[in-house]
Amino acid sequence: MDIFLQYLIVFGVGGFVCLIAQILIIRTRMTSARILVLFELIGVLLQAVMLFDPIKEFAKSGITVPIIGFGASLARGAMEGVKKYGILGIFNGGLTATAAGIAAAVGFGYIFALIFRSHSKKS
Repeated sequence: MDIFLQYLIVFGVGGFVCLIAQILIIRTRMTSARILVLFELIGVLLQAVMLFDPIKEFAKSGITVPIIGFGASLARGAMEGVKKYGILGIFNGGLTATAAGIAAAVGFGYIFALIFRSHSKKS
């Protein structure tokens, strides 16, 4: 596949995910946190019904970089953990599969909190 076409697909799918989020922000009273959880659950659901991998084959990082990809990784890890450790593998597998992302989010969040002056959004 032509590299330019691949870039268009990746940015198109990633942009579409962001477009949906922006529409939800503008048209509903959903908070950013609820939209985040919704997209993560969409990723979990797509992985559970085995639709995430075909989408990932087509869209590459356009679907894996947004929070949908994190939800799919969490679900994939949980499913592998159950196969390996039984029912308690839900927790072990999910956290093992997403540990690097969680650690990076906490670490960078702390660094940016030290550098910038954070505050709550005013309505």
